[in-house]
Amino acid sequence: MENTKIIAYARVSTEKQELARQLDALEKHGYDKLIQEKYTGIKKDREGLNQLLDIVRTGDTVVVESISRLGRNTIDILTIIERLDKAGINFVSLKENIDSSTPTGKAMLGMIAVISQLERDLIAQRTKEGLQAVKARGVKLGRPSVDSDKVKTALKMHDSGEYSVKEILATVGISQGKLYKEIKKRKEKQLQQTSHEK
Repeated sequence: MENTKIIAYARVSTEKQELARQLDALEKHGYDKLIQEKYTGIKKDREGLNQLLDIVRTGDTVVVESISRLGRNTIDILTIIERLDKAGINFVSLKENIDSSTPTGKAMLGMIAVISQLERDLIAQRTKEGLQAVKARGVKLGRPSVDSDKVKTALKMHDSGEYSVKEILATVGISQGKLYKEIKKRKEKQLQQTSHEK
């Protein structure tokens, strides 16, 4: 197809990380345009990714050094790849040797899609089970007055090691910041008690 472009995308997840390794690999592959960003996960918007999705057109190719650069989890990554695929845009990942324009690449993306759907189903199932378990303990959900109960339940779920942070937040209904704040507060309290006992 005429006038198609190869657009390279590079991302690191902290300000301290460097893009050099990704840029070297992408330059070796070759591209017409490069988009790079440092995304910490604190920002709600990913300007670089949004720019990429805005400028790519049918027939273009998006190339990344590693598939993990597209997002922070399987579902996020697959959602982006599905969006590219539906728009008729090829996807290339150098590290995993994936090229969606080839039969092998399409098959690999198909496998990722199956795994991602399984992950979605498992999260939904565990969230449902978590809600049932919480309700069975007599904790009422969704009301500000039970905020302390929510925190206790969230900490219990966290301590069990059976739930991811995402599942705890979806089940109990508190923010990620609140959960981490309470974990830190409890840890500090335990350290104070230990120092007093010495």
